[in-house]
Amino acid sequence: MADDVHSSNNHLDRRKFLGTLAAGAAVAGLGIGAGVGAGPAAAQSRSARPAAAGRRVAVFGGGMGGLTVAHELIERGFQVTVYERKAWGGKCRSIPVAGTGTGGRADLPGEHGFRFFPGFYQNLPDTMSRIPLPGGGTARDNLVSGTEEVAYYRGSTIRLPAQGSIAGTLSPQSLLTFLSSAVQVGTLVPVNEVAYFLQKIIVFVTSGPKRRLGQWEKTSFADFVKSAQMSQNYQELLVDMFTSTLVAAKPDKANTRTMGLMAEAWAYSTLGLGGYGTPDRVLNAPTNDALIDPWLAYLRSRGVDFQMGATLTELQVAGRQISGARVSTATGTATVDADHYVLAVPVERAVPLLNNDILAIDPGLAGLSKLTTDWMNGIMLYLKQPLNLSNGHVTFPGQPWALTSINQGQFWRKNFAATYGDGTVQDCLSLDLSAWDKPGVLYGKPAKACTPTEIVAEIKEQLRRSIPLGPVALPDSNIHSYFIDPAITGLATAGVTNDEPLLINTPNSWDSRPEAVTALPNLYLAADYVRNDINLATMEGANEAARKAVNAIIDNSGSGQPHAQLFPLYQPPEFAPLYLDDDVRYSLHLPNSFDIIDPTWP
Repeated sequence: MADDVHSSNNHLDRRKFLGTLAAGAAVAGLGIGAGVGAGPAAAQSRSARPAAAGRRVAVFGGGMGGLTVAHELIERGFQVTVYERKAWGGKCRSIPVAGTGTGGRADLPGEHGFRFFPGFYQNLPDTMSRIPLPGGGTARDNLVSGTEEVAYYRGSTIRLPAQGSIAGTLSPQSLLTFLSSAVQVGTLVPVNEVAYFLQKIIVFVTSGPKRRLGQWEKTSFADFVKSAQMSQNYQELLVDMFTSTLVAAKPDKANTRTMGLMAEAWAYSTLGLGGYGTPDRVLNAPTNDALIDPWLAYLRSRGVDFQMGATLTELQVAGRQISGARVSTATGTATVDADHYVLAVPVERAVPLLNNDILAIDPGLAGLSKLTTDWMNGIMLYLKQPLNLSNGHVTFPGQPWALTSINQGQFWRKNFAATYGDGTVQDCLSLDLSAWDKPGVLYGKPAKACTPTEIVAEIKEQLRRSIPLGPVALPDSNIHSYFIDPAITGLATAGVTNDEPLLINTPNSWDSRPEAVTALPNLYLAADYVRNDINLATMEGANEAARKAVNAIIDNSGSGQPHAQLFPLYQPPEFAPLYLDDDVRYSLHLPNSFDIIDPTWP
């Protein structure tokens, strides 16, 4: 029968699986999904493309993508100029709070949002390992590990482990056993709902690349786990906590393929598989100190030319390729002449630059205008005494503004009070606010409609409703001051805007995303919206996209230099037969072989 299609060496006893599932539900564990992404096309150039001669490269955008392009190319003998309109490091940078440092101390450190280097990041750590530090070592040495990830839910504490183990060989059953014990939610979520969530995660773990791209790419994560049919605690403790812990995403907007890939990578990192690092890594200093400033110094020493305050306004086309680029500066406009042009700006700034001449040559680039951005920006609370919420990242499920946080001071190598501010600030509670459109608990208004003072009051209240003894643990007397990402302006007015939004991987967005190469032989893309293996708007995704652009430039220039290495996400060889089996089932319009219980089971 068609419904019994299986590879001969991976037949699963479904009763055994259901028994394992029931056991997992009994301990009320939180499952983590998995995915074998249908990775982006491997080709770095097109066979019919004429080679773009020369080694002069103009890079527009000085964030993660642009700096990575400059790094890889300058080490290969290219002449590189980077043009940036605003700040080196882009959304990755730290932002000193001007005028707050006294007595020889530095200004208090702010940021667009806290930096997070999950263990499955591989491309970026490789780049960091090639950035020398003044006192010896490399920027990669500035990565330190947290020991836990914690969720605070209405006064209860739930912990995700920093490491785990599999009993015996890796299999759906052994992975399920691990996931079942990863996080204890006690009796907060009904047993049958926990069982269903775990089962759906195993469905994704065992899905082949055809189903991942053809079905799960088109499905929101909320729909995948039937969030709307379940209890409020299921929605908040499993679905919302799951997505915010991994990527601070919204389950109704993020597609299942993206969430599954991140979940799989988290699980394998926690289990020490795939050569990944520890799951929760952060920097031991503000991002500029630990990464951006040493990077700029190294690139300058190698000959990269950096042009600050230069905004790209036009890409000119002649002979079916880029003939020049117009940039605007404080003193006027100028035309940039290069052999290769790299667009490393975020999607909302790339779209207006893709004029009719460019789209006539590469119509597929019009898909960029279909991509979605949302707000995920940082708020810092500067504390007179450390709050000590976790030795790692923290989420607050059940609160409307999708807050995540980390206490920075415990990870930074320098004493906080002696280094920053006026000497009375002991720590920075760095928060990401990811739901700017939902009403808060105090004023009934979304964050966009609140004044800065109201935003901080709302955040304090939502934290206090989450952590044990909230009002006692976080009294007003412990808060020295606050900082809101300056990218957001016009709060509480009709003109509120965000200069640095975040790309969201909505269902079916893969079809609208381009490769790093374009149909114009000397135009390349190096930003997180480019199709990449990690498939998420992250520093890692931008770094990976930049490496793809670099490899195309190497090919098209005829330089003969070695390609930049690409590090794909780990896929366990033990699951290869399951992926093949599921590809067959998907081709026959059959469900995944583990998709066998109803949301109301048992």
